[in-house]
Formats: sequence, structure tokens, C-alpha cells
Amino acid sequence: MNTCRLILMLLLSVQLLKAQEKPNIVYIICDDLGYGDVQALNPEKGKILTPAIDAFAKEGMTFTDAHSASAVCTPSRYSLLTGRYSWRSKLQNGVLRGGNEFEPLIDKELTTVPGLLKKAGYTTMAMGKWHLGFSFLDNDGKPFDMYNGKKLVNAPIGANVPNGPVSRGFDGYIGFHHSASMNTVIKDDKVIDHMAPIKMLQFLGEHAKDYIKESTKKKEPFFLYLALNSPHSPVVPSEEWQGKSGMGSYADFVMETDFVVGKVLKSLKENGLEKNTLVFFTSDNGCSAPVAKAGKLEKEFGHYPSADFRGYKSDIWEGGHRIPFIVKWPGKIKPNTTNSQLICQTSLMATCAAITGVELDADDGVDSYSILPLLKNNKAKTDYKLVVHHSINGKFSIRNKKWKLELTPGSGGWSAPTDKKAVMEGLPQIQLYNMKKDWEETTNVYKKHPKIVKRLTEELERIVENGRTTSGELQQNDVPVDIYKSGVAEKSGAH
Repeated sequence: MNTCRLILMLLLSVQLLKAQEKPNIVYIICDDLGYGDVQALNPEKGKILTPAIDAFAKEGMTFTDAHSASAVCTPSRYSLLTGRYSWRSKLQNGVLRGGNEFEPLIDKELTTVPGLLKKAGYTTMAMGKWHLGFSFLDNDGKPFDMYNGKKLVNAPIGANVPNGPVSRGFDGYIGFHHSASMNTVIKDDKVIDHMAPIKMLQFLGEHAKDYIKESTKKKEPFFLYLALNSPHSPVVPSEEWQGKSGMGSYADFVMETDFVVGKVLKSLKENGLEKNTLVFFTSDNGCSAPVAKAGKLEKEFGHYPSADFRGYKSDIWEGGHRIPFIVKWPGKIKPNTTNSQLICQTSLMATCAAITGVELDADDGVDSYSILPLLKNNKAKTDYKLVVHHSINGKFSIRNKKWKLELTPGSGGWSAPTDKKAVMEGLPQIQLYNMKKDWEETTNVYKKHPKIVKRLTEELERIVENGRTTSGELQQNDVPVDIYKSGVAEKSGAH
């Protein structure tokens, strides 16, 4: 064997060893699952059984002050996949729907988490809900309007799907765009099937199992982004799960979600991948009160989807964006631990960079801080000094560990009082809460602390103007950003 060939073999061996040292990464994100819907997070007021997620919490670290970047799904998904707040993009309120859903929200030049991981030698796969915009081209290559006037129709089988997940860093994709078009099943960049929504949750669970099993045949580590459709509307628990909870179809759907999550986790164990896999479990925002029939759940069954927090999906209050966030990494994360540090889902980009050793460019992950130190030590300090919250109506809030400033008189969303109602009632235009003493956001103390209001307002203005939260070269937002949203419409549609 000549010297050059020996050196080449040694280099390949070193590369293989490094690849094996990198953990597989699985990110399971539910759709509209409230903080209080997980019994382990809400033991006194959580009545829906979630045994698989509860067991997962005992094996990993539970974050009790984790937040989605928005109180609705499109912007929160944009933020976690790019490490950039979505209000830096053209989407200033609401979600993609109607005509604008056919334009991709993630710019093609913007680095995504899967794109970053591909640089580190990962294979990347997305499954489930996308809701970040893509177009459909029919079999003749012409744009296909799924709305066909006002009535939503399925894209034809064989239609092309440019600008979807496989054009934004993922090697493969199987799923659907959003809840209103769930019947249209897409594989990579083609429409492959039409399917009843009631089958989607189990469909995704089975595909995740198959992907995990197939990954054992590959040398590269993998990143699986599993975006479940539940318990978002349509609330369609499969026949086997209907009536299981005794609390209505939403509770049934949460229980089925728990079962599917357990199935995925079990697959990692059965295929010998559990020890070298980092698993995140979370939700894209809080519980949708109208969909869950939250009032009935609370009054009749004593189940509180937002636990002790105020508000629900859409709102600037905690129930809109404080979400379940549980992480497991055997050998790295101490089992059955909790972490009360303030974090945001934008953390995924910088955390993956820290794990893999890939250096972020100046314009990558501009609002992303690594939580790797926190995963290894729940008492470690975090760089998340400030987190910006955003409601469906585009209303802003900024939070540090103790204080939360909200630049809106009401919920900023659907909950009462809405902003319009709050103005009619003469409520102040801003809210300030001491989150250490008043996590339920009941007592507005803005008059008592004018210096804190001024300081946090200036911090928010700086974060917006600098185009980034992290330190580094100043960046540009895609459009002008109005932190007061003085002219925003009160009702923004959401799927």
C-alpha cells in the first residue's frame, strides 16, 4: 500500500469518527399545544394524560421559561429555522394565507438550520407542516391557484412545488403546507397524494419511524424536523383515539399526539440510536382557545391549557408564546432536571453551530444564542438577556428575566380584552409586569417604574434598528418595522 493511499484512508477514518461523534438531532414541534397541555408541566391543572411526554421529561431537561418567537405559527417556524425574528421579514403580523402563502417567506440566500447542518455533514429531513410559503405548478408548468376563487381545492397529483423545504436546506420532505390544505400530500418537490386529514398524524409518525430505521444504514448523522399537525384544527383524532379522554375531541387529539411522540422516541431506542441523539420536544405557540374549547375544559374538567399563565395562542401574554420545551441527550443532559432560564426557540441555529463546530457568518442566526451550556449544566448562565415577543396583530413585547414590557393596551390577539376593547375601556397603552412576582400578568405596574419602561423601550428600539439581537456586524431588516403598530388591523387570520 503506497503512502498517499494510507494517508487518504487515515483521513477518511478521522472524518468518519468525527461524524459518529456528532449527535443525530430530532426536533419534534407540535401545532398549538399549550404549556399546560403537558401533564408534567401542569400537574395540578393538567387533566389530559400525556404519559410518553411525561416519561421523556424524566429522562431529560425541562425548560419552564421557554418561548416561541411569536404567538402564531408561520412566524415562529420562520424564527426557529433561521435564528432570526420573523418581524425582520416582510411578515409583520398574522400568518401566510391566501395569495401571500405562495411566496416563500425564507429568503433563498438566508442560512437555515438544515443548511448549516449540511455543512457539518448531516443529512436533513423535514416532515409535516411547512406553512412558510411555496408555490404550486400544474403538470403544464403553470401556476396553480389552490383557492380557485374562494373555495380551496387540492393541487393535482404530480404538480411541482418549487421553493419548498428541499430548496431551503432539507435533503428530503414529506408533508403538507398548512391545515387548510392538509389533504394535499407533498414529497420533496412533488404532490404525490390526496389524503384525509384524520390520517395525517399517524402518517407522520410512521414516516418518522421509517426514516429513523433507514438512518441506521447511513454513516452520516441526521437532522429530523418533525412538525406534527396536532392538536391544531381540524381536530381529527383517529378512530382508535376518539372518546379516549372523556373530555372531548381536543383532549383525545392531545392524547394521540402524545402516543405518536412516544412512538418516535421508542423507534430511536429500538434502532440503537437513542444514546447519540439529541431530541427537542416543543410547540410552535400556545393553545388555541377557540379550537380547544378552553372555557369548557377549564370549567367542566379542571384542565387549563395555559396552566397558570394568562392568554392563549395569538396573544402577547404568556399563554400565547410560553411553550413546552423538553430536551434529552443521554450522557450530556442530566435526567429529570428543570431549567428556569429565559430562552427562545431562535436558539436552535446557534446551538447546532456550537455542537457541530460550524462557524456562523455575520448574517446568520442574528437573534440566536446557543443554549448548549444550559443543556450541560442547568445552572449555567445564558446569553439570552432579552427576548422579544410578537402577537398575531404584530404587537411587541420585550422581556428580561424579571420584567416584561408590552407595547399594547390589550392582549394583542384574540383574548379579551382585545386591543380595541382595551382602548374603549380606557386602559393604558403599555403594560409592565414583574414576572418574578406576577407571572400571571394581573397587575400593570408601568406607572411605578418609568425608568424600566424607558430602558426596555430603548432596548427594543436598539434590537430593531441593529437588525440583530446578538453582537456582531449590523444587519438590515427586510422592511421598516413599527414597534407600536399604530395602524395594524385588529383581526389577522390564522390557520
